[in-house]
Amino acid sequence: MALPKRRHSKSRRDKRRSHDSLTPQSTSLCPECNQPKLPHRICQKCGYYNGKKVIDIKVKKAKAKK
Repeated sequence: MALPKRRHSKSRRDKRRSHDSLTPQSTSLCPECNQPKLPHRICQKCGYYNGKKVIDIKVKKAKAKK
């Protein structure tokens, strides 16, 4: 099995890893309810996509405090 003759430097190692970082997901505002949503997906808050109602969203009832 082949082994490296010399040790790889830290800069050479880091150059190889330069593309491994994560990028944050981009978000856009829903034109119906102005909540942040992922692009090209149905809004989870109102159920609209491309100006049309696609799904009905059930609203959870809050528990009354005594």
